Amino acid sequence: MTQILTVDIGTTSTKVVLYDQTGRVVASANHGYSLCQTTPGMAEEDPDAIYQAVVTGIQAVSRQTHAPIAGISFSAAMHSLILLDAQYQPISRMYTWADNRAKAAAAELRALPTAHALYARTGTPLHPMTPLAKLRWLAHDQPDLHAAARWFVDVKAYVLYRLSGHLTTDYSVANASGLWNLHTLDWDPEALQLAHVTREQLPHLVDTTAQLTGMTTATAHQLGLTAPVPLIAGASDGCLSNLGLNAIRPGQAALTIGTSGAVRVVHDQPELDPHGRLFCYYLAPHAWVIGGPANNGGNVFQWVHDTLFKDVQPAVSYADLNAAIAAVPAGSHGLLMHPYLNGERAPLWDANARGAFFGLTAQHTRVDMARAALEGITFNLAHVAQMVQALTGPFDNLQAAGGFAKTPAWRQIVADIFNASVTIPQNVESSCFGAAVLGLVSLGVLPDLNAVADLMAPVTPRQPQTANVATYQRLYPLYEQLAHDYQPLFKTLATFN
Repeated sequence: MTQILTVDIGTTSTKVVLYDQTGRVVASANHGYSLCQTTPGMAEEDPDAIYQAVVTGIQAVSRQTHAPIAGISFSAAMHSLILLDAQYQPISRMYTWADNRAKAAAAELRALPTAHALYARTGTPLHPMTPLAKLRWLAHDQPDLHAAARWFVDVKAYVLYRLSGHLTTDYSVANASGLWNLHTLDWDPEALQLAHVTREQLPHLVDTTAQLTGMTTATAHQLGLTAPVPLIAGASDGCLSNLGLNAIRPGQAALTIGTSGAVRVVHDQPELDPHGRLFCYYLAPHAWVIGGPANNGGNVFQWVHDTLFKDVQPAVSYADLNAAIAAVPAGSHGLLMHPYLNGERAPLWDANARGAFFGLTAQHTRVDMARAALEGITFNLAHVAQMVQALTGPFDNLQAAGGFAKTPAWRQIVADIFNASVTIPQNVESSCFGAAVLGLVSLGVLPDLNAVADLMAPVTPRQPQTANVATYQRLYPLYEQLAHDYQPLFKTLATFN
């Protein structure tokens, strides 16, 4: 039976999972790395620490099987940027999507007369998260560093180079850089000019099912493999999550709430938001992922737990808090929270966004505030979903994944606010599973991406509760109006801070 190894290079850790051709998990490993945030807006990581996590993960999984591995398929977080010298050595740490220091550069891009045309060609909203904005920022604020670089690459390209000797990036990850033209499937000349780079400084482009050879026997043995295997380029983690959740048909949407959150659907052709608020990213031929990412997800729930319950005795565990939240009625006794603790991408696209509780009274408790936070995170993603549905059509089924799925009360909140059935597949590592499906298609084991449906175990979905749906439908317009009214004040408060 064919086995495929998948590597998902995430923002906080790298997951390595070995699957057989039926979708069964054979072995897995997970290795983390630290995020450097020593100055405001910074979010950097060590590229070599990430590469070592990849190697260590593959070694750990390889030791758990004696059957041959047919290939290694890759997933990676979007919007990463590493500067390399002529010898392919890093001269910078990796700038992650969460690095917000390119705010001024992103504002310059949005102010251009050609801003919407740029978005319409790249499918990527103009925001500090993008390598386009980061490169423009570096050229202005750190010109010596920018000039010293021979190559500008994403983290997956860096890892693939070290494993194969080929400096390559796939269409999906390139799409999310803001430098790639989704109509020509090539680097966009105007975007490159705005970023102060040339196409000769960027990786070679390949499709997501492309196989890279070049792994040496020595590298294979270092990884714990008996012989070199093909490396499948793969795609970005968000796009692969849709595939891994089997949310690739009309009427289906993928919802992920981990540290951050996103709502995504798959369409057979590119679709672009007239206001530039949604992304449109390549997954495979005739499969484009359209959606919006939110900065605020499980990180807000963690803040609630660590801040509001910090000094409570006896200590409040997450399990304790989840049980208490379940006892609070929908609507949190008339309390709303806007969860913009970390700025916001979709739906606001405002790096200055700030969080707020509205309706707080002396009768509210910490647990009310905690439930309001979960409802606020979900309201925000429902707002994103509204924009997606206006562009691509309605959906009534959510395929969901992420840390929120471990919390029954939050699962019910999602079903009620979205007024949709919510299915949590048994395979929790949706990006890894998507990479496995894409890799098996590349190797000819599966006929096409639709074969993912045959690999999914049946799961009973969570259904919305009518009374809760009615409550949230009353509160949501107020939530949305307040978000709109607050937005002009964000910059003033950010400047004060």
